[in-house]
This record gives sequence, structure tokens and C-alpha cells, in this order.
Amino acid sequence: MDRDAAQTPSRARGRDHPVRKDLAFLLRLSGPVVLARLGIMTMGLSDAVVVGRYSATQLGYHALGWAPSSVIVTMAIGLLTGVQVMTARRIGEGRRDLTGAVLRRGLSYGLWIGFGAGGLLALVGPPFLHVIGLSQDLADGASRVLLIFCLSLPGYTLSVAAASWLEGLGRPGPAAWAMWIANGVNLAFDLVLVPGTFGLPPLGAMGGAWATTGARTFLAAATLGYIALMPEARALGVFDKPERDRAAEAEQRRIGFGAGASNFFEVASFASLNVIAGWIGGLAVAGWTIVLNVAAIVFMVPLGLATGAAVLVGRAYGARDEPGVNRAGLVAFGVTVVFGVAVTGLVLPNAALISSAYTENAQTLAMAIPALVLATAMFLPDALQVVAAQALRARGDVWLPSATHLMSYIFVMMPLAWWLAIPMGLQLIGIAWAVVIASFVSCGLLLARFWMLSRRAV
Repeated sequence: MDRDAAQTPSRARGRDHPVRKDLAFLLRLSGPVVLARLGIMTMGLSDAVVVGRYSATQLGYHALGWAPSSVIVTMAIGLLTGVQVMTARRIGEGRRDLTGAVLRRGLSYGLWIGFGAGGLLALVGPPFLHVIGLSQDLADGASRVLLIFCLSLPGYTLSVAAASWLEGLGRPGPAAWAMWIANGVNLAFDLVLVPGTFGLPPLGAMGGAWATTGARTFLAAATLGYIALMPEARALGVFDKPERDRAAEAEQRRIGFGAGASNFFEVASFASLNVIAGWIGGLAVAGWTIVLNVAAIVFMVPLGLATGAAVLVGRAYGARDEPGVNRAGLVAFGVTVVFGVAVTGLVLPNAALISSAYTENAQTLAMAIPALVLATAMFLPDALQVVAAQALRARGDVWLPSATHLMSYIFVMMPLAWWLAIPMGLQLIGIAWAVVIASFVSCGLLLARFWMLSRRAV
């Protein structure tokens, strides 16, 4: 018998091995999603770098104005997670024609979130910034920036709903391309509005906020335009008014509420760290902004992997394939560990170089560099906890991840950061220690929960 012919079946079996198939699907889906999530943070990075190099003071305004809106930005991704998971489940059930109904519910929900959150934040945000112990100048500057960021939220939530639907279909590429084109739009606006060119007055941090607003509006229009022009849009039910399905509506909201609560706890606690840094001083805010921005960019990769894990687990869950659910989770965790180790090894020796890209202010760098070095210790557990949380939600365990995030980030990280930074006098190093400890707590609890459910299924 020909040796190559004899080996062909074994090669085919290797390609068809369930772990290999799951790994290939995860990487194929997560790659574009990671690019899209990196695009979200690159937009913030562009603002921070352009504003920071214009003025360290303006960077402080930008950071504190961004912090309250960042809670809504990340909450929206969580609240609209139901679009992604329910779309994947419909695919797993073999009911592609019902995915359009998932999208239409998501877009309606996204509009309510965007306009409601933007209006509420515009009302309560500026007074909040003025009563938390910041200097008058810092609170005034941050409030002006915050009001502009509020205008960007409806466009942002629509784009999240549309991108989540494409991701649930297993077609994340178009949303990723649209995100990066929007980044080009944002950078162009930054370079014109922040320093003031073409005869325009310099707007500083407010210019960065206006740039983000314009880019997010463009992103929503581009993503929705692509969906409307998809050849299979009608077959997927995009243009059909769906029949009322209260159970599906409730499940989509339930998944979103759980993920949104988790994201709220996590991002609100991280936003509070800016306030603690503000109690230390204006330059400390700028220093912590550098650390947080780098960590947030790193976090976009596991957030993309979490999306891939949710879709992979969601499809297996929709097909009632319990071994497939467990296998998908373990594959996602393995890839996440590889990433966490690699990115730690990359950032740790280059902390000074990375920090200096944000600002040339020596006092700011003296605080930011050691804090960033310590913060690299949380990259791996932080990555694992977000992937584990999404895998649990996709298998129907919605509320335990929310409770875990409440305990880890609200009850542990926030008070610990204040105690280490202010009474203990560790300043930014104390804040960084609190983040590392909370990340390990959250990671351990969520992985233990996934293991328990897997054992129960066996």
C-alpha cells in the first residue's frame, strides 16, 4: 500500500479532532475580534497620546472625563452580550433565520442604553466630579470633557450591537475593519482639534473627546450599512419584524444584565482608582492613566478571546453538547494562558519605553514606570478571569460571574487600593498591588466554578 495513501486517513482524523477544530475556530473568530477590541482602546490611546503630548494637565482632564464614560462604554459591551450569545445559540440550534430577530432586539436595546446612559451621565457626572475631593480646576476641566463624551454613547452602543451580531454569526471581520477605519477618522480629528490646526483654536482634551464622538458615529453608520447590504440579510431575518418571543427576549436581556453587572463592577472600580490617584495629585492621575491605558490595551486581547469562547461554548450549548461545552472552555483557557505569559514577558522589560511614549514629564514617569512594572503581574489572571466569565455565561451560568466581580473588585480592590495608596503612603504602587490581588481572587473563583460545572456534567 502506498505510504502517503495510508497516512491520509490519519491526517484527516488529526484535522477533524474536536480539540483541533475548536482551537482553529477560536483563533479564526478571536483574531478579528481582538483587532476590533484593540481598535476600541487604540481610539482612547490616540486621544491620550495626542492630548498628553500637548499638555500633561490636559491629559488629567481627559482621564477624569473619560473615567465615568468608560463605565458606560464597557457596560454596553456587557449589556449587549446577549446579542452575541443568542445568535451563536440560534446557529447551534440550526435556526439561522431567527438571528435577525436577535439583531433587531439588540439594536433597540442599544439605542435605549446609549441615549439613557448619555443623558443620565450628563446630569450626574459633572456634580459628581465636583464633590469627590478634586481641585476646582481639575473638576471643571474634566466635566467639560465628560459632557462631550456623553454625546458619543448612542453611536457607540449601536455599533456594539451590530458588531456583536456579526461576531455571533462567526463573521467578525467586517466589524474589525470598520473599527480600524474609524480609528483613522479619530486620529485625523485628534491632530486637527487637540493642538488646533488649519486656523482652529486648540481644544486640548475637549478636542480628543470631539474626535471620539465623530469616530463612533462613523463606526455605527459603517457597521449597520454593511449588515444592510449583506446578500444573506433577508434570509437571516434582518428586515423581518420578528414574532413576539418573550422567552427569547428575557433570556437575551438576562445574559446582558449579568454581563453588564460584571462589567459595571469591574470598570466602576477601575474608574474609582483614577479618583484615588486624583487625591494623590494631578500628575499622579496622569501617571496612573498611563498604567491603566496599557493594561486596558492588553485586556482587549483576552476580551476578544472571551468573545470567541462565548460563541464556541454557546454553539455547543445550543446543540446540547455538554462535552463540547467543557472542551471549548478548556481550549479557550489554554490559549489565554499562552497570551498572558507572552504579553507579560513583552511589557515587563519595556515599561520605561512604553511609559515615555505617553509623556516627557519626569515626575509623571517616575510614578508610572514602577507602577506599570508591578501591574504586569495581573495580566495573566485578569485575562483568564474575563474568558472564564464569558464561558460561564454562554453555558447558562449568568449571575455567579457578576457576584464574583462584585466581591473581587468592589469589596476587595477598591478599599485595598485606598488603604495602600493613602494611609500606607504607597501611592501608585499601592493601587497597582490592589489590582494584582483582586485579579488573582477573581480568576481563582471563576475557574473553580467552571471546573465544578464540568465535573457535575460528567
